[in-house]
Amino acid sequence: MQHPVSGENELPADTTPSPATAPRGPVDASVVPRFAGIATFARLPRLDEVERAEVAIAGIPFDSGVSYRPGARFGPSHVREASRLLRPYNPAQDVSPFAAQQVADAGDIVANPFDISAAVAEIEAGARALRAKADRLVIIGGDHTIALPLLREVASVHGPVAVLHFDAHLDTWDTYFGAPTTHGTPFRRASEEGLIDLAASMHVGIRGPLYDKSDLEDDERLGFAIITSEYLETHGVASAIERMRARIGDKPLYISIDIDVLDPAHAPGTGTPEAGGMTSRELLRMLRALADFRIVGADVVEVAPAYDHAQLTAVAASHVVYELLSAMAPRTPQQQPPQQQQPPQQPSTEEVAS
Repeated sequence: MQHPVSGENELPADTTPSPATAPRGPVDASVVPRFAGIATFARLPRLDEVERAEVAIAGIPFDSGVSYRPGARFGPSHVREASRLLRPYNPAQDVSPFAAQQVADAGDIVANPFDISAAVAEIEAGARALRAKADRLVIIGGDHTIALPLLREVASVHGPVAVLHFDAHLDTWDTYFGAPTTHGTPFRRASEEGLIDLAASMHVGIRGPLYDKSDLEDDERLGFAIITSEYLETHGVASAIERMRARIGDKPLYISIDIDVLDPAHAPGTGTPEAGGMTSRELLRMLRALADFRIVGADVVEVAPAYDHAQLTAVAASHVVYELLSAMAPRTPQQQPPQQQQPPQQPSTEEVAS
């Protein structure tokens, strides 16, 4: 495993650890400007600088499984750089995610860039090694191939998990050019291997052309329900959240977010963009609804900085990771997750007639 930096980090932290078990927080922006210093995620301490972490953030700079535009191997460093502007308190969730739990940057898991099978094995082993030092992992990719080994590691601990997959694409295709493991196949392989809960998994934000209608039939057989981009436009985010809650329930939940779930206007820096996607505001709102779910891990993938503009994609991805960390943070009885707006009641037949 490689770290994004070497040597000791002598920069001061926002939160002085007192008592000794208190989490060590980000670098104090009133002492060291946000544009200076070491670019760990949100300027958090490295994992080797703390005794143990509740959540470890790691990059996986791997994109050998892409089918169109490469470049997501540079995603982890790009997102870390954009995360410098994140602040300690999240008012939308009423939580300080770095004070409520120890979060640390674990650097990068190394994956073979020339051999996908070897890379998948290395990613699974690297994730397992990190889990010896942290309770949960939030991974920054890299392409979506990495979801398969990450799900293997999570399922080895929790058994089959509910997968909440935000993406423009299903990623349940069978093969590309005969290759069974690519960024378009991870959830098919995961379903076939028994890693996912077939009654509690779903895609959100699916849109765009498919190869055939049978793609949808295969996807349903593999265990996924779908909230399309069109559904979000017609029924709204609140209704989608209710569907999401009903589907997942109290199952252990793995969240996988392809940044191309966002419209290219909000996330141009990705390998397979599709028009008609979610806004960043809609995505963040849906993630905030997950604070009382049993989140066991997450990934944010497919950020490709070569196609980004003014860090639009990296900023969106850094806030996505921040909302995931906030949703994972423990709450006190007085600090419950914010209530989500209920979907509007549908008018009765009589009301419509009148």
